[in-house]
Amino acid sequence: MPQYRRATGKVFFTIVLADRSSTLLVDEIDRLRKTYRAAQQRSPFETIAICILPDHLHAIWELPENDSDFSSRWSLIKSGFSRGLEARSRSISKVVKRKKGIWQRRYWEHAIRDDADLERHVDYIHFNPVKHGHVSRVSDWPYSSFRRYVEQGVLAADWGGNMREIAGQFGE
Repeated sequence: MPQYRRATGKVFFTIVLADRSSTLLVDEIDRLRKTYRAAQQRSPFETIAICILPDHLHAIWELPENDSDFSSRWSLIKSGFSRGLEARSRSISKVVKRKKGIWQRRYWEHAIRDDADLERHVDYIHFNPVKHGHVSRVSDWPYSSFRRYVEQGVLAADWGGNMREIAGQFGE
């Protein structure tokens, strides 16, 4: 059996719904927030940046030292969010595995290499609602850590106003 190396330190994630036309994540934002907090209390991690869009989310986490088990944390979030929701159209294998067909099975992960990489990924996360056409200004999107960055004086409230795109590979 292969020994996969798990990223430690800071990690960027893209988590996607199975139905890319869905708005479930923002429609059920309170459910998502509740399950996210519960997972964070059960298995601590720091959320460095996050943005929740209708059909996917991006986050950067930092796990405790000597802990690289982010997959069980995402499993807690995804299963907790799905619990109580109506199942979507599913394959036989998803029915057998008791999967509701809400989430894509896999997710994108990227180990943050250095401070410049972290900054580029935080910028990407915060600019994503503009990129997808949900708002015209970053500050107008309510489901993001952008406001926390503004409150902390890290970013200006009008940040991202003239940006066209952020170069890099981000897992979408």
